[in-house]
Amino acid sequence: MTVALLFGGRSSEHSISCATASGVLGAIDRERYDVIPVGITREGAFTLQPDDPARFALSSDLPEVIDNGTRVRLPDSAASSEWTVTDAAGATTSLGTVDVAFPILHGPFGEDGTVQGMLELFGIPYVGAGVLASAAGMDKHFTKSLLQHAGIPVADWVTITADERESRRPGLVEELEPLGWPLFVKPARAGSSVGVTRVAAPEGLDAALDAAFAEDSRVLVERALVGREVECAVLAGRNGGAPRVSVAGEIVVTGRDFYDFEAKYLDAPGIELVCPAVLSDAELAEMRRVAAAAFDAIGGAGLARVDFFLTDDGFVVNEVNTMPGFTPISMFPKCWIASGVSYPELIDELITLGLETAR
Repeated sequence: MTVALLFGGRSSEHSISCATASGVLGAIDRERYDVIPVGITREGAFTLQPDDPARFALSSDLPEVIDNGTRVRLPDSAASSEWTVTDAAGATTSLGTVDVAFPILHGPFGEDGTVQGMLELFGIPYVGAGVLASAAGMDKHFTKSLLQHAGIPVADWVTITADERESRRPGLVEELEPLGWPLFVKPARAGSSVGVTRVAAPEGLDAALDAAFAEDSRVLVERALVGREVECAVLAGRNGGAPRVSVAGEIVVTGRDFYDFEAKYLDAPGIELVCPAVLSDAELAEMRRVAAAAFDAIGGAGLARVDFFLTDDGFVVNEVNTMPGFTPISMFPKCWIASGVSYPELIDELITLGLETAR
């Protein structure tokens, strides 16, 4: 069976995608699967990359897909499953039949339904959420709207578009007062805490909006919640069964304002990841129930990571990530490993779900 591994991409999370691909390349069962590593450059070119986990490993020098002049081509129509590659000299050769695509892409132009739609146009089975769930999960405004409609608690928020910013500026501080201070300002369609700022007072609002609007044309301003930051990993059920939910992990902030990009991927100090988290049986059961409900509310498929705050009033969903990073220090594999599923077994299960999912 042949798996086309898609990674890199045009978003600011390009390097995190590469790092996740490194983990998958190093752990996938080569007796069961042939792998075609398709690196997408920051400009969007589909290239054939070395099948070398070390080439894309996460380090202080963030990995990147280099344009080597090759171009990977998808089939001409849904009647074919053959992928081809054209080398830098213009010669085209067959890569063989691809059984399933594994788009390990984070952020816009990959995690947001765009690549998923392309794969569906050509009838290519793929791992992960479909077009609608990918788009909804990528956009925090619509994630919150869907969860709220399903009766799932979320933090109060205000959404601002780039077109509205100037017209709302004179009364914006007053508009946000009901949310209280501090606030979190974040791009609606970005991940890995890129462009996110904790704002302690109105004086910091403009700079935070600038940082968020640099990543997206729609920005959320959210109430800051007081509580434990806990997460769990979700796998779709088999044969129409209920979603499966891992044990919980906890992010303990000891010396940073919040769980930012450097802490998530560069192992910066000030954050401790605890897995499994210490929860009562009742708390874990409730967390799993809400996580499964959130997965269903956005129409999830394949996998997701659901992030919570455990407050005095119970669990509040912060985000549903339909293609979470699973680098060696990421919470998604940690939660499943703590639940008895090894990293290679997790990859195998995701590929199986991709093949079985009806689109």
